Amino acid sequence: MKFTDSPVIELPVRDAVLSIQQDNGSFHVGTSVWPCSLVLVKFTERWAPLPGPNPGPGPNPYAQLLDFGSKRAVELGAGCGASGMGLYLLGLTDVVLTDIAPVMPALKRNLKINKPVLAKTLKHSVLYWNNADQIKSLKPPYDVVLATDVVYIEESVGPLISAMEALVAEDGVVLLGYQLRSPEAHKLFWEMSERVFEIEKVPHEDLHPEYAYEETDVYVFRKKKKKKEKEEDP
Repeated sequence: MKFTDSPVIELPVRDAVLSIQQDNGSFHVGTSVWPCSLVLVKFTERWAPLPGPNPGPGPNPYAQLLDFGSKRAVELGAGCGASGMGLYLLGLTDVVLTDIAPVMPALKRNLKINKPVLAKTLKHSVLYWNNADQIKSLKPPYDVVLATDVVYIEESVGPLISAMEALVAEDGVVLLGYQLRSPEAHKLFWEMSERVFEIEKVPHEDLHPEYAYEETDVYVFRKKKKKKEKEEDP
């Protein structure tokens, strides 16, 4: 499947199909479905262990990473909800989708449209990355933080990384779908990220072959371990 500007994106996830409405004429970027969200969902679909006694054929280097049983998750910049809904269908059943207030109508509309597929309305909340009270109200820490196509404005990079750091558990992960949108934001994002996180890039050949866009990547962020001060000898 190729990325499209059609008003409706259909995203197959195992035996289900998500139908995601977008408004490309909106002034808010969150009302469009961006490629990274699809790439992250289909990467996860390829490697997430199947439920039941048979986890799937062959060795799976991502089995532990994508085994979502009993894990709490939050999505930053959920937009139309493709990533959060897709990963919910792949086992991430305790997830809250967040975005800024102007994007909420689009997110809520898509959660409602897909309720028959999801069998519930997923949790959602307004979140501005620089709002400490809103971050606190989400009751972190989370085992998994999702973020796709969230780096495009230089001014938002600092608040984004601060929010990621505040929300993810010490032993948690950030699953990031990334595409270069702004050279300035790109440079600052990676400079700041490397101070806080250990960063692992998923090899391109491990992405879903039908959703492996040349310019799009998936990364796994883990918090750097804090250096413990050596205890002084008595």
